[in-house]
This record gives sequence, structure tokens and C-alpha cells, in this order.
Amino acid sequence: MRQSASVQRFTQVACIAAGLMSAGLAVAQANFPVRPIRMVVPGSPATGMDNMGRVVSRAMSEAVGQQVVIDNRAGAGSLIGSGIVASAAPDGYTIGVASTSTIVAPLLQAKPPYDPLKDFTRIALLSSITSVLVVAPDVPVKNVQEFIQYARARPGQLNFASIGSGSAAHLTPEIFNRAAGIKAVHVPFKAVANVLTELRASRVHYLMFISPASLPMLADGKLRALVVTSPKRFAGLPDVPTVSEIGLPNAEVETMIGVVGPPKMPSALVKRLHAEIVGVLKSPDTATQFARYGGEPAVDTNPDKFNAQWVAEHKLYRELLGEIGLKPQ
Repeated sequence: MRQSASVQRFTQVACIAAGLMSAGLAVAQANFPVRPIRMVVPGSPATGMDNMGRVVSRAMSEAVGQQVVIDNRAGAGSLIGSGIVASAAPDGYTIGVASTSTIVAPLLQAKPPYDPLKDFTRIALLSSITSVLVVAPDVPVKNVQEFIQYARARPGQLNFASIGSGSAAHLTPEIFNRAAGIKAVHVPFKAVANVLTELRASRVHYLMFISPASLPMLADGKLRALVVTSPKRFAGLPDVPTVSEIGLPNAEVETMIGVVGPPKMPSALVKRLHAEIVGVLKSPDTATQFARYGGEPAVDTNPDKFNAQWVAEHKLYRELLGEIGLKPQ
């Protein structure tokens, strides 16, 4: 069917407009960034995510010539801050620090505000932080092998603390317990201070907590570290073995921290941001600062591998939540 002159003119104008928009977008991406970048942290200041995010944001600001501004949006187990990133424009000016909680939190919601698989562009892994098995003073064991034997002989009699159902401090020991053949009772608390009080009083028997928060607990020697969950030993506790060293490779688990953006980010922006972050991670100063927070800069930050790790963790925790009967609310 022959088009009318008006339809033809409209089509031509639309094609020209689309071409101009594409050209403008290409220019904008080539000049990126031309204004400050917001880096949303879905947690409070001075947390592991926040500390590492600030290290990266300061160095990136110098490298790109624009401020990378930290925006702390804590609440709802990371759902609030992560939701802001998921719904932002994919122009590179809103990115976020993400952790394992970014993946787990929506799995606990009947109507989650975002889909952790579909609603983020994975840009770069920053670090993976180990957890530490810490036992109470009255638990009569000297090493992790003795602890496993002690716990196996007392099914359901020992309890472990966490800072809430679905937190890393809850799910990490669930993974360890399954690998070690231990049956124990989960006791959630609202605050770390409460956990520490009960652990020191031996009213709870053990805890598996991320390394930055574990080290202060161990300072006076009353609590003991028995094993770490990372593939290699943690520099802050060099004498403490890994779960693989004691024959429990299935208990390996770390808290992942990385940088993500909204969905459908142009590949050119992803590559640019990725390159800048990798540059920061390769700096000796970054390694020194990350060590203070219990982590090391990621060596392999390839976005495809980061994405594969993200997908694998989603599968792991989705299945684990079902196994332990933690249903979406």
C-alpha cells in the first residue's frame, strides 16, 4: 500500500530524530562522566559495604574528574538502597554497592521491590569477605574438629546466634552445619551488642560472623576463633584454618561485595566504570585499606564472572531458604 506524503514525512522526521538521539547518546557516553556520580550504599555508615564503597568512591573521584558521592540508604535488609539503584536511569550516574544481602533480601519478601537477577547490571566485584566461627568460653573444645564432634554428640542442644533471620550471620552457619552434620538451634538477636553479651556469658554457644566484626570480639581472648569460611586463610587470623583444610569444602561461603548499576546499562558505560574500578582495586593503597575491613581487593573482576557468581549465589540461597523453612513474608 502506498504511503501518503504526510506519513512519509512523519517517518522521515522520526528516523532523523532517532538518529540524532543515538548520536547524542554516543557523544554523552564518550564524554562520561560530565557530572557527579551517585554511589548508593544500602547500609549504614561504617559498615563493610560503606567502608569499601568509600575507598573506591574517593579514588574514582580523582580518576574520572567528577565526584563519586556516597549516598547511604539503609533499611529493610538492603531493599531500600538496592531498590533505588534497580529503578534508576541506566545512564551511569547512579550505581550502587551491593552485597550478598542484595540477593537474599528479596527472596524473603512475598512482593519484593526488585528482582536480583533481572534488575541490576553487574559491573565489578570489589571483595569477598570471610566469616569466622567463634565459640563461647564454656564450650570445651580446642579446635574446630573437636567442636564438630562435640556438636554432633549433642543434636539440638547447642544454639548459634545471628543478627536476624536471613542475615549472613544466620545463613552462613546453616551452610556450615549442613556440611558438618550438626543440628543446632538458631537464636536471632536485634543487635551485635546483644549477641556479644550472650556469647560471652555462654548462653549461646557459637556464632559465625564476618571477619571485620569478629576481630574485635576476639581481642581479649575470652572468645575463640576456630575456622574461617574462605577458600584461603584470613590474614587477620593466620593461624585459623579454612573449612576446606578441615575437609568441609561445601562449607565455603563468603560475603560478596561489588558494584552494580540499573538494568540495561549500555556496554560502553559498563566497560568505562569497570575499568575505573579495576584501576582502584589494583592500587596498593586500596589493598591496605581493604585489609582494615577484613577483605582483599578482588583479583578477577570480569563482569561476566561477577555475573556468574551472582547467579550462583542466588541459586544457593534460594534453595537454602527453602531447606530451612524460611518463607517469604
